[in-house]
Amino acid sequence: MCSFDKGFHSGANRAGLEQLLELSALPKKGRLTQADQAREGAAEFRAARRAHPAVESAINNLEQRGLDRVLSRGADGFERMVGLGVLAANVHRIGLVLQRRERARLKAEAARSRLRALPRAA
Repeated sequence: MCSFDKGFHSGANRAGLEQLLELSALPKKGRLTQADQAREGAAEFRAARRAHPAVESAINNLEQRGLDRVLSRGADGFERMVGLGVLAANVHRIGLVLQRRERARLKAEAARSRLRALPRAA
């Protein structure tokens, strides 16, 4: 399954993608024929389109990690830059998870210390 923006639609693109993929969520611009309405109204197509913002978010995340411009030349340089961009995005994600975990630990510790500081009734 692949999801695309409306700007990528053309008859040739759609035909090529249908040969390669089980489902290509390639929406058509403008007025839809009945066949296009049926295709784009299918549950699988709608599910793929609902997942499309996540694709855009992942692309933006990679662009923020240095893949907005790949200055390396050749296929090897391109693969190296993409690998480093994905690695940077993953390291960033791991850092966020560790920060969240540490904040939760500190919050729980502060709550325990507040409870210990309360006067006890006899």
